[in-house]
Amino acid sequence: MGNTLCSWGAAGEVTGSKHLLELEGRQIVLDCGMFQGKRKEAREKNENFPFDPSAVESLILSHGHFDHTGAIPIIVKKGFAGNVYCTPATREISSLVMMDSAHLQAKDAEYVTKKRAKGEDQEAVVPVEPLYTEQDVVAGLSCFMTVSYHREFPVGDGIRASFYDAGHILGSALTRLTIGKGPNAPALGFTGDLGRTRMAIIRDPEALPPVDWLICESTYGNRRHDPITRAMDELAEVVNQVWERRGKLIIPAFAVERTQELVYYLHLLRDQNRIPEIPVFVDSPMAVNATSVFRTHPECYDQETRQAFLDHHQNPFGFETLRFVSSTEESKRLNKRSEPCVIISSSGMCEGGRILHHLANNVSNPNTVILIVGFMARNTLGRRLADREKEVKIFGQRYPVKARVKIINAFSAHADYEEIKAWINRLDRDRLKSVFLVHGETEAQENLKKVLLEDGVRRVEILKYGEAVELE
Repeated sequence: MGNTLCSWGAAGEVTGSKHLLELEGRQIVLDCGMFQGKRKEAREKNENFPFDPSAVESLILSHGHFDHTGAIPIIVKKGFAGNVYCTPATREISSLVMMDSAHLQAKDAEYVTKKRAKGEDQEAVVPVEPLYTEQDVVAGLSCFMTVSYHREFPVGDGIRASFYDAGHILGSALTRLTIGKGPNAPALGFTGDLGRTRMAIIRDPEALPPVDWLICESTYGNRRHDPITRAMDELAEVVNQVWERRGKLIIPAFAVERTQELVYYLHLLRDQNRIPEIPVFVDSPMAVNATSVFRTHPECYDQETRQAFLDHHQNPFGFETLRFVSSTEESKRLNKRSEPCVIISSSGMCEGGRILHHLANNVSNPNTVILIVGFMARNTLGRRLADREKEVKIFGQRYPVKARVKIINAFSAHADYEEIKAWINRLDRDRLKSVFLVHGETEAQENLKKVLLEDGVRRVEILKYGEAVELE
């Protein structure tokens, strides 16, 4: 019986990770994320599954980011009744991410319904329904089974899996699947999102035991990251510039991992007296909750974090000028502040959440700096800002971009192409037959394919949406 792999998301793009394996007649899905982009396209891709969810035996999560976990309530609504396997920290983060998504969808559906109803007979307008509710999230979470790193577990008849630290975010996992028994049983690896070495808070990515096939991300397949020491210098420089100009530093950041890393680095810079006592506001209810999850999982921290903070009984995510903002009223007051400050807010790609209000109020102010610290997918507001477009649309209104846009890629939690190549070189290269590239845009994937082939990988294939490949 043949074994196949088919990608139904994050194939030639960087959102909506969803990969269907058919192994010995058993269907297993790797990740189940939400697609982000243009509203109509996103609704279509997220609402409709191109395979039968009820036929899927198991679902394996690499980590808790929205584009890898956000569609689990939908697949459960459509008939999936198996187990969702992940690490303990991933379950906690996934719960926060999905609940936040349900809340935002409800608000968004209400807003769109009201907008459509303007000037029309109210009773004739069909209300816009969210893709899922908080009750659907609860139903999805009931399917979760948590497994720690390095503990093998069954995911189907004759198919077993184990997790290894991916070094991407808290609880992120590399997955190794074995088909059959014995030390030489065929094995497949899945990176999810592969992290980097020497990053803050979490451990470096582990090496996987030997695999025959590898599904590998390629987000930064055509880029090299600056050293983190340079990023620290640049962060200190931009904070000092904002202080001197009496402006605001607006940072769109994912509520999970990126926000905590930024808080960590700002804490270090303040301790080293490299930045002034500028107020720092984390304005994201989910980021506040996610930070609590980070505090409760010190077992995931690397040695540097322990030495810098824990050994001295300090909280890595708290210092004198840091404030966590929960209420909407306090969030609104930030836009009336005339004093310099740093505002870290989600969503990371500026596609929803409180960051939109901060951008609307500050993007046309020349004393504002908008700091881009992560990958911005095509057709998102974040990408338009990163591309330094002269005008952007927020809440349906056009705003001239007079703020300075600064990009620091070194804070990325994704490995660049040299780091991916180095990590693949830690695998058993004699056994590795094929590498399948996912989660990347065309230019990045083409470059990474070239790099890996030149490095001696036997076969590198870029997966196309909906096209099955044989695991030979």
